[in-house]
Amino acid sequence: MNFSQDKIIIKNLAIYYNVMKGKILGDILLVREDQDDLQEYLKIPGVNKIVKLGHINGPHRKPEVKLLWGEGTETIHKENRCLYKMDVSQVMWAKGNTAERIRLTKLVGEDETVVDLFAGIGYFSIPIAVHARPTKVYAVEINHVSYHYLKENIKLNRVTDIVEPTLGNCRDVAPQNEADRVLMGYIGNTHEYLDVAINALRASGVIHYHEAVPEKLMFTRPVRRIQSAALDREVEIINQGIIKKYAPGVYH
Repeated sequence: MNFSQDKIIIKNLAIYYNVMKGKILGDILLVREDQDDLQEYLKIPGVNKIVKLGHINGPHRKPEVKLLWGEGTETIHKENRCLYKMDVSQVMWAKGNTAERIRLTKLVGEDETVVDLFAGIGYFSIPIAVHARPTKVYAVEINHVSYHYLKENIKLNRVTDIVEPTLGNCRDVAPQNEADRVLMGYIGNTHEYLDVAINALRASGVIHYHEAVPEKLMFTRPVRRIQSAALDREVEIINQGIIKKYAPGVYH
């Protein structure tokens, strides 16, 4: 093997490493750093745009992005036989939640009514509607941009008969006493909306509660918060699990 071949292999390995650190959404390759040479990246099958992804900011989780190559930041991403149209400069995509999105589709029954309090672009509502086919999914979203793509994705996945989108703060617009299952797939001040989730339930039901928790409190703080919000209602903790590492010493 000559020196030039060594350089090519090392270069390709470096590209592969950078791709693995980032992610591919639809025809967009997201990278974490500026790249001096984009030509090798353009050889990745299906990649038509390259975007540098920065921090995710604010309660609407808006990403910082820089377009490095290509035109536009909108794409259609396919996961688990579901289609998600999105603009990566406007909305985030949590790759680490893939397993949870798949897991939920196996839990929801056909006769259930589901309320998704933080629907986003349909991260959980869409796969549940496509694969579980519940009676109804009420998908609530406060962000106008995410709500636009939520409606687009409902049409793309042909689940308009199942998913009903609603724009607004879930505290003001979420259904009450209708849900068999409530989704709280948002990381932030989620615990402040536990009362909304409980009020959305029928006499009994299941809440999928998400929280970013320091490691020492992982299996205690979320339970305390749920029990406190439930007031006089009986609480059973069915399952607790780590979805992903969120930050140093903090887990989702």
